[in-house]
Amino acid sequence: MRTYDFSPLYRATVGFDRIADLMDRALSADGAQPGYPPYNIEKTDENAYRITIAVAGFSADELTVEVKEGALLVSARKAAEDEGRSYLHRGIATRAFERRFALADHVKVTGATHADGMLHVDLVREVPEALKPRRIEIARGDALEGRAVETLGA
Repeated sequence: MRTYDFSPLYRATVGFDRIADLMDRALSADGAQPGYPPYNIEKTDENAYRITIAVAGFSADELTVEVKEGALLVSARKAAEDEGRSYLHRGIATRAFERRFALADHVKVTGATHADGMLHVDLVREVPEALKPRRIEIARGDALEGRAVETLGA
């Protein structure tokens, strides 16, 4: 496996430490990530997203959705089953799982719904006004010269 050194990024950038850390984590994680449970990520609007996770066999009470440390954590733990059942074939996997999704800056979880064996987690990106693009008016050159002269004379 190749390893990459991102220390030159830290020298040449200011404020991008999180991006370098994210790249470092992505490349250092082993390639055999668990595929259970399967999930979809879809963009539902310009600033809205939905994560859909297949959670067949789990009730809403057995699922947990948390946001902590800039990550969405979805986990499930099956309640103790009654011993009276005898399965001839058991194809529905109800094993415990924990799925973690890194959230970008300003992304917030707005809600979660459980229906038809699917867990839907809705997210929205709320960019603060200070970070939105804004138009800067360009002053005429003669107005700027007048201000510069006033500043020098004071």
